[in-house]
Parts: sequence; C-alpha cells; structure tokens
Amino acid sequence: MRFFLINSRVDKKIIQKKDCILIGAVLLLTVLTALIAAFFQRSAGQSVRILTDGKLYGEYSLSGNQTIVIDGLHGYNRVVIENGAAYVEDADCPDKYCMKYKPISKGNETIVCLPHRLVVEVTGKADRQQPDSVAQ
Repeated sequence: MRFFLINSRVDKKIIQKKDCILIGAVLLLTVLTALIAAFFQRSAGQSVRILTDGKLYGEYSLSGNQTIVIDGLHGYNRVVIENGAAYVEDADCPDKYCMKYKPISKGNETIVCLPHRLVVEVTGKADRQQPDSVAQ
C-alpha cells in the first residue's frame, strides 16, 4: 500500500508540471492572437456608401456632418454622419433593428435594413483599389 502512495505523489507532481505547460501554452496563444488582431485591425473609413435595392443611392464623406434622408419604395430611413461615423437615426420599418446598430466608422463595417433593402457601408482607401467581381 505504501508503494501506491509514493507513486500517486509522483504522478501529482507530473500532472502539475503538465498543467503549467498547458496553461503557459494557452496564454502564449492568447497573446499571439491579440497581437495579430491588433496588427490586422481595420483602418478608418473615408466615405459612406448607401445602397437601396442593390443600387448605389449615394456616396458621402465621413469628414463632414450631414443627414441623408432616404424615402424609397420600401420605406423611410434617416442616416446621420457626424464625428466621422454613420448611423441610422430614424426608420419606419417594423422592427427598427437598423437603428440599434452602433455607429460605424471603420472600413467594411455595414448597417443593413432588410425591410427597406438598405445597406449603409463604410469604405476606405483599400476598397477603392479593386472593384468586386460582381461589378466587372
């Protein structure tokens, strides 16, 4: 019986070392992931593109403060651009989900209003270099 107690104490020490190695590896992986995410962080956008029914309604600069009213076939939306960010201030859609989005200001961020078939997206320098494959 004494033999088993000695072995169990040795096994606990080995398990503790392996646990420490595992925790260290997980922490290292977490730090590396955070650094990679910070490196590839999206850049600030330069303009807002508004699409209705998949067609370009207009493109507006993020540098100035303005309000754009879209009164289309499917409904009414009011998009506000201020302090370098855009958001939907008012809409007459039933769920008003588009109004719950946080203001967008980084490249490729979007706000979508499905009932009104409206897409508000931020574009930047990188977006203008190559058109998408659908547009060609």
